[in-house]
Amino acid sequence: MKPALFDYVRAMTTQDALDVLAQTGEDARVLAGGQSLMAVLNMRLAQPRVLVDISRTDELNAVRADSQAGHLVVSAAATQSSVEWRATLRDEVPLLAMAFPHISHFQIRNRGTVCGSVVHADPSAELPLVLTALGGDVLLRSKRKQRAVPANDFFQGMLMTAREPDELVEAVRFPMKKPGERFGFAECSARHGDFAMVACAAIVTDDAIRIAVGGVADRPKVERWPRLRGEDLRGALNDLSWKLGAHDDAHISAKYRRHLVRELGWRVIEEAK
Repeated sequence: MKPALFDYVRAMTTQDALDVLAQTGEDARVLAGGQSLMAVLNMRLAQPRVLVDISRTDELNAVRADSQAGHLVVSAAATQSSVEWRATLRDEVPLLAMAFPHISHFQIRNRGTVCGSVVHADPSAELPLVLTALGGDVLLRSKRKQRAVPANDFFQGMLMTAREPDELVEAVRFPMKKPGERFGFAECSARHGDFAMVACAAIVTDDAIRIAVGGVADRPKVERWPRLRGEDLRGALNDLSWKLGAHDDAHISAKYRRHLVRELGWRVIEEAK
């Protein structure tokens, strides 16, 4: 199939994009890399009246470390590869560096944007999982207001977010590594580059464990525990595997998903020790 007819607007500034969104609201979609959106348009799962292209908006194509606030700020038009190949990424946000090789293929990462993946809100996608695990924020802007929404509140269900129709996701903020934090990431997919059937990310300190799971519930889910070990950790992972409410689907059974939560969860926590 091909997309339904739409008007195309190339936004050269952020204000251009905000003006169009203010006028068209729910009838508009924002195009940055297009790696998620074009498939949705081709299948006519979305039929916007206006497509707002921000891919050539220079002010939205930025990646910067805000050392004072402790964030890596990735703007809306910045590609995944521009973050992945950042020389200082492994020191700034190690968990993000661990996740990138699992995201689709390098051709997709060369074009796809970080913010685009976040806005798409696929519960199996790696970037929403990492943003949620780290407790990051999504920066939203419209002609009326600006606001920062914690990732845990931004993702509201499968392909559902807290973004209002006239809002642009201007950037996302990944918290930078704090002293004493260690990280782990792992996922299971049918083939390399496919969406994860289950993905797990862990942040471990001497006193606590934070684990996030994607691909099971309708959005990434985070659990926080004291520094559990041995059978106590196994028991907590088993409880989590049931708490997420796994279902059978065309790929794997709910039973196997629970097994993956337990095993991948153990693996990423061990990796982060």
